[in-house]
Amino acid sequence: MSIFDNSEYDNHEQVLFCRDTDAGLFAIIAIHDTTLGPAAGGCRMWPYASVDDAVTDVLRLSQAMSYKNALADLPLGGGKSVIIGDSNKDKNEKLLTSFAQFVQRLGGQYYTAEDVGIGINDVEVLATTSDYVFGLAATGDPSPFTARGCFEGIRAAVKHKRGRDSLEGLTVAVQGVGNVGRYVCKNLYEAGTKLIVADVNAEAAAYAVEKFGATAVTPDKIYSQDVDIFSPCAMGGILNDDTIPQLKASIVAGVANNQLAEPRHGRLLYNKGVLYAPDYVINAGGMLNASGDIFGQYDINQVMERVTRLYNATLRIFEMAKQKNQPTNEVADDMARQKIATGRSSKK
Repeated sequence: MSIFDNSEYDNHEQVLFCRDTDAGLFAIIAIHDTTLGPAAGGCRMWPYASVDDAVTDVLRLSQAMSYKNALADLPLGGGKSVIIGDSNKDKNEKLLTSFAQFVQRLGGQYYTAEDVGIGINDVEVLATTSDYVFGLAATGDPSPFTARGCFEGIRAAVKHKRGRDSLEGLTVAVQGVGNVGRYVCKNLYEAGTKLIVADVNAEAAAYAVEKFGATAVTPDKIYSQDVDIFSPCAMGGILNDDTIPQLKASIVAGVANNQLAEPRHGRLLYNKGVLYAPDYVINAGGMLNASGDIFGQYDINQVMERVTRLYNATLRIFEMAKQKNQPTNEVADDMARQKIATGRSSKK
């Protein structure tokens, strides 16, 4: 199948296949749109089952970054990259350096950062070779900021769905308690919620049990828990024909990218009466923080103020979706596309 025939292609500006056999590198860089500014988005390292799977993932992630940056009012476009491989076995300095060289050759069209399988230390290695890296030590770990944005999105969802400001006494099922999910749990615990968690890493789940009084269940049981809120904080594509019917939660709000397996699953949630907080809206906190490296200025107080404003941004999407009698993901997509289109018109 040609990449142009991929259902997720969506008129990407560039898709670059990067191969360095000596370094063991096979990567894909996708630049979705640079209307609002240079493309920016992290690099994911994952042992994809096939190249087609990697292509589909990077295209979806790249498009989501365009929408995320647009709705976060950042002067940035959307891009993403993936390295095909197991980060626990295949990642080394030579591979990272080779990838950074490919990023450097793009001359600032794309800025890269951390993502699944690529941590802060890896980003520092990339920065020794490329000028187009963000999320460095100067801006710190983006995880707490991503989690805080998610927390604000959950607050907005509870306000819209339940008409209440407090989360106290609500029960939340958190899928994935890694770097970001752990901070999501911390925020929710401090707000007085009861937590049910699941993670493929038993130690990560055990940490949430010990620190936040969570109840741990096996990953296959997390969808069907009798909870108020389901918070996906692991990998994408988990809201699908098999999992949505299992949900008992009336709200879905988490940090995982591309939670909907397909856009139509947003309507499936809508028809089920589940309020969905679009992931790229409420997980923008990390980007709001880390982008300070791109712009050359950083004020943590300003960052926190902007992250907190994700509450109102999410609430507006909910209210507009209610007025239009439309799923929230469709409303958010339309808003993002309109911002990009407006930016494109202003350049003519």
